[in-house]
Amino acid sequence: MTRLTESQALDLYRNAPLEELCARALAEKESRHGKSVYWVNNRQINYTNICVLHCKFCAFSRIKKESPTAYDWDHPTILRKAEEAVKQGAQELHIVGGLHPDHPFEYYIDMLQKLRRAFPGVNLKAFTAVEICHFAKLSGRSVGEILADLKAAGLDALPGGGAEILVESVRTEICGKKESAAEWLEAHRAAHQQGIPTNATMLFGHIETPEHRIEHMARLRELQEETHGFFAFIPLVFHPENNSLGRRVSEKASPEEILRTIAIARLFLDNFPHIKAYWIQLGLETALRALHGGASDLDGTIIEEKITHAAGARTGTGMSPERMRNLILNEGLIPVERNARYEQVYLL
Repeated sequence: MTRLTESQALDLYRNAPLEELCARALAEKESRHGKSVYWVNNRQINYTNICVLHCKFCAFSRIKKESPTAYDWDHPTILRKAEEAVKQGAQELHIVGGLHPDHPFEYYIDMLQKLRRAFPGVNLKAFTAVEICHFAKLSGRSVGEILADLKAAGLDALPGGGAEILVESVRTEICGKKESAAEWLEAHRAAHQQGIPTNATMLFGHIETPEHRIEHMARLRELQEETHGFFAFIPLVFHPENNSLGRRVSEKASPEEILRTIAIARLFLDNFPHIKAYWIQLGLETALRALHGGASDLDGTIIEEKITHAAGARTGTGMSPERMRNLILNEGLIPVERNARYEQVYLL
């Protein structure tokens, strides 16, 4: 297939009939993965909501440690939550949190080392690129050095959070104090160079335009061309409740807008193995429709999602492995259980 240009992708997004666009994206997905849909038995561990930033789109963070809704889990609590998940067959621990002002870098190294000792066979997918940059600034070290130490402590992969929109004019509006687009990309480049695979997100449905979405994807495609270190692209729908940016957004992205974004992602990001339909974010019904429009991954069982629900998500905070398998089977598709490194665990 001839590679789409940015202008061609934008034209398809705006003008292609939805059914035709999804059919084209489905054909591209099936050429790679057939009828398989990937998922992971995992747990999200959002270890603190205390954060030095307060991005306009975020309803999760608390700047003041004294806030009655602020929390900061100690290592025994994190280990207990991990153990609960592993006993239920979890293959992945997805660990992200706010940028805590006080924890030294050793806190995070110690966290990973304890988890690795306790659960040697479970993948540790931890810390967004923004968290990595925060650790580097706090400790006065390079991002590369930080990543090397985390990898030695047990880190298997990075999640894709913190990308938001990799267009500086929009980024300045919605999260101006957060690391720049260039810093986010450089952190992922550094991870890939050390053999740490990562994912990439995009927050859409707020003040950005379709042009900005395509530009965001173009920057990801360019980095992937260089490093080949991304597993999946994960479009995240902006949820407008309980945050200041929501006052500028009349309503959430429609199902059609979501499906168009996923389909274009599958066609444009031709060097990304997977496009993820993250059901917590998209809504379960739309996520299942996306499996017929280019998405090849439904994410996971989650168990305890906090960040999107703080902004008003109405989905469940988790689901059982049995329900995940049945949802995929009911779509006429094949559920493939994986781990964080996309190694097949079980094929049903």
